[in-house]
Formats: sequence, structure tokens, C-alpha cells
Amino acid sequence: MRHRQVLAVATVALFGLSGCADRPNDLDTYYDDPTPTPTVKPVQPSVKPQAAPVPPPSTRAPVPAAVSAALLTDEDVAEEEVVPGESKVSGCLTGLTRGASRSTAWSYPSGSTLEHQVTEYPDRDASDVVAQADCEGKKLTLTKQAGIEVQRAWCEGTTCTVLLAKGKLVSALSVTAGTEARATDAAKRLLPIVAQRLRSA
Repeated sequence: MRHRQVLAVATVALFGLSGCADRPNDLDTYYDDPTPTPTVKPVQPSVKPQAAPVPPPSTRAPVPAAVSAALLTDEDVAEEEVVPGESKVSGCLTGLTRGASRSTAWSYPSGSTLEHQVTEYPDRDASDVVAQADCEGKKLTLTKQAGIEVQRAWCEGTTCTVLLAKGKLVSALSVTAGTEARATDAAKRLLPIVAQRLRSA
């Protein structure tokens, strides 16, 4: 009887061991490391799509075609014998840059400067802007240009400024020369060209 019990115990033990032997003693199988899953999440920086907000700068409104069309070109001022210069937008012109605006500038061999700026006012008439402009200096009377709604001019020292209005556009010409007389003469010569540009814009 005791012999049968020993045999039974031995058989059970043998089956128990063989059962365990079928399972590989692999700790990785029993204890899955949870770290691999979190590691996948950081790699998930789908936060990068938030970098999309960077494009908004390109959402800036482009300069209207009419503004570019009314701006003087190198060909327009070729007879003045000037070369491209640096646009500084100063004096009377500084108060006209609230809308979509473009400016360009040239320099004379003598050191005199010529600047032209065109601004569009979508929410108001250009004639109101020019009529209300209050530039320093003495008023300058120039030949009235056809097709221009409002025209005004001033000379302060050796700088003469001319403002023209048509529709929503204000065209501003500024000439600084060695003397007021030279600045005035240049403004008179360029006025018809500036007006023509504005009319065709």
C-alpha cells in the first residue's frame, strides 16, 4: 500500500514537472514590460500638426494691383537721370501709410532725392484723405491735372510734396533738392507722369 502511494506521488510530481517544462521559463513572457507602450506615445508627436499655425504670416493681404499700377517705374523717371535709392517715407508722407501701400525712391547725381508712394484706403475716399491732409510748409500751386479728384502741394524748406487723389488711391510725390526752386521744378516735371499713372490704375 505504501509502495502504491509513493508511486502515485512520484507520478504526480513527474507530470507536474513535465507540465512546467512545456512552458519556457522566459521572464519576458510572464512579465511584459509596460514601458514599450509609453515609448510609442512620445513618438506619436502628432503635436507637430500644431506647427501649422506658422502659415498665417502668408495670410497677409497682398498689395492691390491698383497700387502697383499707380506707382512710378524706372522708365517713368528716366529723363530725370536718377538711380534707385532708399525709400524712407518721411515728412508729409508718414501720415498716409494706414492702408495697403507701396513706395519707391530714386537719387539724383547731385544728391537730391525723389520718392513716390501710393496708398489704397478701402474704407474711405482718397479725396477725403488728401483734403484733410495737413502738411507743414507753404502751399504750392501746380497745374490742375485732368481726371484727378483732389490735388494739393506744399514746399517745406527744400522739400516739395504733391498729393493726388482718385477713387480709393492717394498718390504722393516728394522731391528734396538743393534749393526749393529745384524741388519745385522737379515736382512740376513729374506731376503729369504721376497723374497719368494714377488715372490708368
